[in-house]
Amino acid sequence: MKTEAYPEIEPHAHGFLPVDDLHSIYWEECGNPRGQPVLFLHGGPGAGCSPSHRRFFDPSFYRIILFDQRGCGRSKPFAEIRQNFTLDLIEDIEKLRLLLQVESWLIFGGSWGSTLALAYGQAYPERCIGFVLRGIFLGTAREVNWFVNGIANFYPEAWHQLIQHIPPDEQSDLLAAFGRRLFNPDPSIHLPAARAWSQFESGSSYLLPLPSNEQNSHSRGEEDGFALGLARLELHYFLHDPFLKSEPLLKGVERIVHLPAVIVQGRYDMVCPPLSAYYLALAWPLAEYNIIADAGHSAMEPGIRSALVRATNRFRDQLSG
Repeated sequence: MKTEAYPEIEPHAHGFLPVDDLHSIYWEECGNPRGQPVLFLHGGPGAGCSPSHRRFFDPSFYRIILFDQRGCGRSKPFAEIRQNFTLDLIEDIEKLRLLLQVESWLIFGGSWGSTLALAYGQAYPERCIGFVLRGIFLGTAREVNWFVNGIANFYPEAWHQLIQHIPPDEQSDLLAAFGRRLFNPDPSIHLPAARAWSQFESGSSYLLPLPSNEQNSHSRGEEDGFALGLARLELHYFLHDPFLKSEPLLKGVERIVHLPAVIVQGRYDMVCPPLSAYYLALAWPLAEYNIIADAGHSAMEPGIRSALVRATNRFRDQLSG
C-alpha cells in the first residue's frame, strides 16, 4: 500500500549555531512546536538538507528538526574539511539538542545519515527514543571499496565516465586520485572532479529514473555547489575519518539494542547494498527490517518514500497512544 509524503511545509524557526571556532551549522524547525521532536540526519557526507526532507513527518504531531552538517548546505564555511569528523558531528547534535531544549528525540537518517544516527545513538542512547534508518552504511572498508569499484559491475557506463577524469596511471587508487583534485583550491581542477563524482553517485542511486516532473526537485548532481560539498566531504571522510576506520558501529549496536527501530532498505541499492542492513537487523532483534523489492538507494523512490512515511506514522501512533 502506497503512503504519500506529507505536503510541503516551511520552517517556523531557523538559525545558525556556532559549534567551534570555525564552523556554524544551519538548523531549522517545522511542524508542531510542542510536538514530539524528531531529528533528520541527511546523507552524503556532504549532501545537506532539502525541503523534501520535511515531508516524511506528520507536521501536526512532530516537531521536525533538520540541520546541515559541517561544511554542508547552508552551514559555514561551505565544503570545509578542517575540524570535520564523525566525532565532531556527534557533539554538534548534542549542542543542537541543548540549544533547542530537547530532552529526547526520534532519530531519522538515511545512507550516511544512518551512519551518523547509529554513531550518535551509541554515544547518547539516553537521548534517543527510537530510529528510522534507510540505506544502511556502516562505514566499513568493504562498503567504501564497493562504492568506488563494485558499482562498476552494474553501472559500467557511469563508472567509465567517472574514471575518464583520472589519468590511467592514477586509476589504481581512485580515492587518492580524486582526493588530489577535490582538495585542490583551484576551481578549474576541483569542480570538474566534483561534478564527475556527484553525477556518478546520483546516476546509480535509482532503480528506475524519476519521472521528469520530479527530476528538478530531487536530482542535484549537476549543481556545482551541491557537487562540491558532496564530493569533497565524501572523499574526506572515506580517506581521513578515524572513526570510520575503526569500524565500531555494528558492535556498538548493543548500546541501543533496547530501543525500537525501523530499517528500510532497497533490494537493488547499488550505493549501499543490502548486506549491511541485513547484518544490522541480525544484531538488533527489536528492529523491523523492511526490504523494498522494487527500489534502489534514493529515499525519493516511491517504495522507499512510502515505507519511510509509514515508519514515522507508526512511531506517531505508538507515542500518541
